[in-house]
Amino acid sequence: MLAANSRAHVDCVSRVLKNVDRQPQVPVPPLILDSWRRSVELYRLDPASQQGPRILSQSLLNECRERAELFLRIASDAVARLHERVRGADYCVLLTDAQGRTIDYRVESSIRNDCRKAGLYLGTCWSEGEEGTCGVAAVLTSKAPVTVHKRDHFRAAFIGLTCSAAPVFDPTGELLGVVDVSALQSPDDRRSQHLIRQLVEQTAREIENAFFMHSAQGHWVMRAHGTPGYVESQPDYLLAWDGDGRLLALNSLARQHLMQRDGRLPGHIGELFDPDQLRRAHDASAQRLAGWGGLYGRVSAPQRRAPARLLKLAQDGRIEQQLRLAIRVKDCNLAVLVQGETGAGKEVFARQLHRQSLRGDGPFVTLNCAAIPENLIESELFGYVAGAFTGASSKGMQGLLQQADGGTLFLDEIGDMPLNLQTRLLRVLAEGEVAPLGAARRQRVDIQVICATHRDLAAMVSEGRFREDLYFRLANARFELPPLREREDRLALIQQMLGEEAAACGVEVVLADAALEALLVYRWPGNLRQMRQVLRYACAVSEGGQVRLEDLPQELRANCAPAAQGVSSPARQMLLDALIRHRWKPADAARALGISRATLYRRVHEHCIDMPRMKP
Repeated sequence: MLAANSRAHVDCVSRVLKNVDRQPQVPVPPLILDSWRRSVELYRLDPASQQGPRILSQSLLNECRERAELFLRIASDAVARLHERVRGADYCVLLTDAQGRTIDYRVESSIRNDCRKAGLYLGTCWSEGEEGTCGVAAVLTSKAPVTVHKRDHFRAAFIGLTCSAAPVFDPTGELLGVVDVSALQSPDDRRSQHLIRQLVEQTAREIENAFFMHSAQGHWVMRAHGTPGYVESQPDYLLAWDGDGRLLALNSLARQHLMQRDGRLPGHIGELFDPDQLRRAHDASAQRLAGWGGLYGRVSAPQRRAPARLLKLAQDGRIEQQLRLAIRVKDCNLAVLVQGETGAGKEVFARQLHRQSLRGDGPFVTLNCAAIPENLIESELFGYVAGAFTGASSKGMQGLLQQADGGTLFLDEIGDMPLNLQTRLLRVLAEGEVAPLGAARRQRVDIQVICATHRDLAAMVSEGRFREDLYFRLANARFELPPLREREDRLALIQQMLGEEAAACGVEVVLADAALEALLVYRWPGNLRQMRQVLRYACAVSEGGQVRLEDLPQELRANCAPAAQGVSSPARQMLLDALIRHRWKPADAARALGISRATLYRRVHEHCIDMPRMKP
């Protein structure tokens, strides 16, 4: 039976929708009214429903988070800062993807359970078709910031909530996701949410601009703001273009300004600024921009992409030994082939090999042969001259082989390289010369090659799917990275990744013993990549500063049966192995496990290990 306030809300929705054409005024804004109509007429939803939102299964949530990994990583700091500003008033912060699925959130532990009951939780789905009028759904439909306050919600289950939300767009204008700040209780006057909405809009712009700058690396960028001192640090307007002047990206404010001013988006930067103005904005401090309403702007030249975040090799003795051998091999100008399962850390190994080799100060250039369409790999690898083919840049493009001159070229998933390109690559390696597409002359290059693959290249050679002569040239020295389930340093890796993900979430957590056992005993088919996703999820849902067994995904809990009495647990066995291997020296064993001596002593005591040096 509905409570009185819920019945009153249902009656209000029905009355407003029935008499909307006869009423000069309605008690909700037009955006809310239109959403109520769609909720009834299009989606056939019941405003009396008390059911909470749909929650994704753990596997589906992991898929959503993995697809949005770059967005999550870039947004994490801004989401944490926003929560710091609103947590004192008992607001929680949600970040959803472009379909309204919650992929990250921040909430105080004191209100976490109440928020979860209200649907403010990781994995909840907030599309209009499922939940009717709500903050996230209103942004998804309007593509604009909104506040959906209490009885603005369509369903009675949510009329106690107030939600202020704003969209985040990618540099091409496509929706990346939604930032939402919600509270379980608030004053009835919607004006009480004005400041909160401003903070949400500001955070959405911060995330959008950070994503823009990450995506625009390698291109010319214009930053603009109404105040010269804010041009570099807090630009409102961002534009990016390539070496030919083709306008590639705009942030949402720049897009709105141009549509309002010109009614269209230009295709070339020359339609907005003359060359002299761009030159002045590049050579000096922020310059006033003609035709931009008193804005100031500054142009920055293309920047080389920053290297991906590296995971330390930790303390696995086999990997450290292989790295030392690989450095010696590489410094003798021999190609290195790194093999291992997907997610085992092959690129991390390659980057550290490059950094510690004699060419560590040279460029490290990567090409993932499996991630680029076959018809684009050739131009990416070899480059092309001006006019080499239809649509080619008028200035040509330098290929990765030339970019790696004097340094290292890393060819990831080399087993996916097409046969015809294998022949061309072999010639480059044999002759030390590269011919860009359409070029009449070859150019000298001095590169060393590191290749990686999860495939069996020898079997591919026997099947005719990989050139034998290229295989023997690339496989001068082969190094096999062990899968995570076989590594000696799993405990150190868990601690390292947990610290990184906890810091990204703005929390401090420790692992409960049962959770640690589950992490150690699990087989990790997705290796390091999967472990990072699991620990990121655990940090997000944990409470009270501790990751418990129930905070881990179901597939890990299912593989963690309680240890039988008298049977050594994985954690105990790992401690024993480290102590025995290091002749019961606590400092050496702790260093190998990646923990402090104090932590080692505590775990020795917890697992009732009788250390020879601890006997009275």
